[in-house]
Amino acid sequence: MNEKQQYVWYASYGSNINADRFLCYIKGGQPEGSAQVETGCNDSSLPVDESIFTINRPLYFAKEAARWESKGVAFIGLNKDNETRTYSKKYLITIEQFLDVVKQENNGANFEIDLNEVKRKGSKIFDHHSWYGNILYLGEEKDFPIYTFTAPWDINDVDWKKPSHAYLKTIIKGLKKDYSVEEIYSYFQNKQGIKDKYSYEELASVIFGKCV
Repeated sequence: MNEKQQYVWYASYGSNINADRFLCYIKGGQPEGSAQVETGCNDSSLPVDESIFTINRPLYFAKEAARWESKGVAFIGLNKDNETRTYSKKYLITIEQFLDVVKQENNGANFEIDLNEVKRKGSKIFDHHSWYGNILYLGEEKDFPIYTFTAPWDINDVDWKKPSHAYLKTIIKGLKKDYSVEEIYSYFQNKQGIKDKYSYEELASVIFGKCV
């Protein structure tokens, strides 16, 4: 770790839970299942640490992402709920890298954001029109702040959309490093965007890799 650089945790809850997919944002490249080639960060150094993390906000799927077959992608709600558990993988990266990742997630949008202000206020919307134009502060670990990003809107302010198999498989591949397939099935079955949009058999086939 370069002591001259400032580091933050980036807590991912969607496809970036899969480290292979996330590293395309760091190093550049085309993730498996995605139609888009990512530009990568100016600093392509690998994360210096990573670990699982739980976010106490609801996970849901919405919008129609061109890179993922024009189907739904992951967001988290704006209101904290200690009864809600969203699985996350967090990566310790530089502030510059984190902001580069946010830029790529927002289709290259230019923006200015003061993470110290985000920390003080708990969140900061830097673009009301960008899908991931809202940065959230989620606490601290090992003396480093934890940030993520989501939509400016909340879970009930948008139509829920079914995610593609490729997108869901990308998340599942990341989760399988830390959770059983039974835990993953239980986790996903009641998420908005999956509930009532995936049948038992379809969801099981994506998670278990076979019809059940």
